[in-house]
Amino acid sequence: MTNDITTERQAAQEPDVIAVLIGQHARIQALFASVRASTGAARQDAFDELRELLAVHETGEETVLRPVSRKAAGEQVTEARNSEEKEATRILAELEKMDVGSSRFEDTFAQFEKAVLAHAQHEEAEEFPAVVAGTTPEQRQDLGKHLLRAERLAPAHPHASAAGNPTAQKVVGPFAALVDKVRDTLKQ
Repeated sequence: MTNDITTERQAAQEPDVIAVLIGQHARIQALFASVRASTGAARQDAFDELRELLAVHETGEETVLRPVSRKAAGEQVTEARNSEEKEATRILAELEKMDVGSSRFEDTFAQFEKAVLAHAQHEEAEEFPAVVAGTTPEQRQDLGKHLLRAERLAPAHPHASAAGNPTAQKVVGPFAALVDKVRDTLKQ
């Protein structure tokens, strides 16, 4: 009986990787809406939060989920998602340099939002079901722990040179994260 209770508690504390990612997709969608609805400093704050979440989210997906997806969903699906993420990272880096009040930002941001939401929809329709079918709940919980750990070490800003490449993310990511933290601290 104690083992069952312990197992249930561990399951509640160790989130399934797919549940974590779907929750992040919902948060990303809400942040897109917040950026669109805000102006001035509030828009910049909402965009900074979105930028950081997207940067760590994509790093986590590329380093933790994609190796599993490659086996479960196939090379074509994972390469398509990595390619979408690489393009999104490139555009996010451009957006980061723009004035959030400019019409150029608004136009680019609208296109970016559309692409990111389509990317998330592809993941949820093609990649995530294959991962669920190809793994056990315990494996997904283990992946969830690894994902959250990878995200804690991930860069907070887009780095186009590593985007879409899980190996580059693993090698460059921790160094880039350190540089990002220093840059953000100096900015404050």
